[in-house]
Amino acid sequence: MVRVADEQKKLGEEKTDINKPIALELAKKQRDISVAEFFAKNRHLLGFDNKRKALLTTVKEAVDNGLDACEEAGILPEINVEIVDMGNDRFRVVIEDNGPGIVKKQIPNIFAKLLYGSKFHKLSQSRGQQGIGISASVMYAQLTTGKPAKITSKIDPKEPAHYYELQIDTQTNRPDIMKEEAVEWNKEHGTKIELLIEAAYQKGSQSVDEYLKETAIVNPHVTITYVNPKAEQILLVRATDKMPPKPMEIKPHPYGVELGILMSMLKNTEYRTLQSFLMNEFSRVGSNTAKQICENASLLTNTKPDDMTREMIEQLIKGIQNTKIISPPTDCISPLGEELLEKGLKKEINAEFYAVTTRPPAVYRGNPFVIEAGIAYGGEQSADEPVRLLRFANRVPLQYQDGACATTKAIISTVWRSYGLNQSKGSLPIGAASIAVHISSVWVPFTSESKEAIAHYPEIMKEIKLALQEVGRKLGGYLMKKRRVGDELKKRSYIEKYIPHVAEALRELTGYSKTEESRITSILKEILEKHRGKLEKVEIENKEYDEELAKIGKEEPEKEETLEDDSDMSKKRSKEEEDE
Repeated sequence: MVRVADEQKKLGEEKTDINKPIALELAKKQRDISVAEFFAKNRHLLGFDNKRKALLTTVKEAVDNGLDACEEAGILPEINVEIVDMGNDRFRVVIEDNGPGIVKKQIPNIFAKLLYGSKFHKLSQSRGQQGIGISASVMYAQLTTGKPAKITSKIDPKEPAHYYELQIDTQTNRPDIMKEEAVEWNKEHGTKIELLIEAAYQKGSQSVDEYLKETAIVNPHVTITYVNPKAEQILLVRATDKMPPKPMEIKPHPYGVELGILMSMLKNTEYRTLQSFLMNEFSRVGSNTAKQICENASLLTNTKPDDMTREMIEQLIKGIQNTKIISPPTDCISPLGEELLEKGLKKEINAEFYAVTTRPPAVYRGNPFVIEAGIAYGGEQSADEPVRLLRFANRVPLQYQDGACATTKAIISTVWRSYGLNQSKGSLPIGAASIAVHISSVWVPFTSESKEAIAHYPEIMKEIKLALQEVGRKLGGYLMKKRRVGDELKKRSYIEKYIPHVAEALRELTGYSKTEESRITSILKEILEKHRGKLEKVEIENKEYDEELAKIGKEEPEKEETLEDDSDMSKKRSKEEEDE
């Protein structure tokens, strides 16, 4: 009887539940999602798509952090990378730098808390931006092997090093400290991280080996010691002791501000008038410019920011757009410069010709940026394959998603046939060359959190293409000179081959004696030397060409023509071919 009564009660409750709105049941399932929990399920967004890429991403994030720390402290960076194959697709990754170290209380948050860092709100060039990278690597190690990250950091020779073993509590996005102690470390200052991850190692264009070589190209001031899983040691020695200029932090430029951001800035500002707000919260806005903005927006300069309505803020946006404001300062970015970019290319790429250029600063969405490009031609590079494309952003190599990147699109849309390289429509040029493109900016517009491709902003695309055309013209001029040298040597070899026969024929026609034949030969050679076409001086880093040019002799170089665009080069080439 009791059992029957329980069943009837249960049926009654079910009938009651049926009468309840379904929204009440759905509401019970709603709860907060931690950012760590989100990325634990969507780790592909951070660059952990597969085992091979996971190894690269882990090394990349740690090396980038080490380089940033060293440069902020003014220390010439020395990075040690060691990868040990532990078997069963597990690798121990150890990255050590000689940076300033990390204070004790910050170590857990930096390495075991996502979206924690100092660079997100700072408008100056840096490799890291979001405060996700290295903590994501710690989380990946935790998910795939269950092992904590081992961190050692030291800030001063007189103090001990601090050692931590850390994991991330993905439910709360907080560090979980497994072990903490002071240890002795025979190093003045620096940081070391050790991770055990599930990964795969393979050499190639998207490997850790290639990433470190490209890092050495775009960071010629760094020394990298690398031991790969095959126990092979690779030493990438710095090419210069000159540190890149330290970028300065700036305030946002008015041209890049959007309505929602401006509303938030007005709400949180400490300044009491609209004029003082504009002068102190933005760069390149002085007293006269602030007054002009207010006048163009039909707003009073003494308007209180708290009293600004949405309609007034829209007027302010229009006033900013209708006011001529100086471009943002460029001391917030630190491009390599032509000298260091060329040194980096020469250090890692064996070629016969190098050309580099640095474009003047430009702006997108109020953010200043600089595009640099370089090309290395010839040498040991294959002439039958597409050119090697080297993409960089804030001195960091980009090795994945090249098809989605603005750099790739700009290279494909450039007419490389005009500069002496073969190219099919809609594809990379073919030739014995490597093309490097570097963007420096306070905020690089990446297409995803994994920072693998640059978004297709028209201003960025335009600057990349102009830089490519500039190095392309230098390459085209070099190849033209090289071809003329080859043609000249070929013609001379033909003529010199038949000079003895001509001299003998002339001797027989003029009736000179046999002893005069050598004199006729020397006269013919003098005529050939005197009347040969003028040859431009060509700088070729190749012994064979140098020797041949030395034989020809020196002549005054022809006056160089200015090539304004791609079509000028192709017209000049076509005219020369017709003359020939």
